[in-house]
Amino acid sequence: MSPPTRILVVAHRTAATPKLLEHVRVRAKLGPCSFVLLVPRPYWDPETEEAAKVIELALPLLEEAAGAPVEAMVGDTDPFIAVKSAFESSPFDEVIVSTLPHRVSHWLRLDLPAHVERLGVPVTVVTAVQSDRAWEAR
Repeated sequence: MSPPTRILVVAHRTAATPKLLEHVRVRAKLGPCSFVLLVPRPYWDPETEEAAKVIELALPLLEEAAGAPVEAMVGDTDPFIAVKSAFESSPFDEVIVSTLPHRVSHWLRLDLPAHVERLGVPVTVVTAVQSDRAWEAR
């Protein structure tokens, strides 16, 4: 019997969005796998407080979706460096990059998925659903 597929989930603001949770749920049903949540630290948060809050809020939801415990780690402010560092400490078979909608996603503008694919693993991009509501000036 082969070991479970190790999947790195790279997310920040979208770590607990319905679309990512559904993707994790579906992926977990495809076969034995384990998930690790990687939250790159925002540059304005040197103490990693914000990233820790993201993990605290998202982890129970991801674990429910995965049907198993999910590991979590805080990474570098540069999301690609964060992914490379995660790969240096542990091998992964797949990566899920969870992003904001294209018009506001810094990670998509940086072409993070293509950079991660160069590490030799399949990458799935899960993009949060954009709200159709118009923003009101307050």
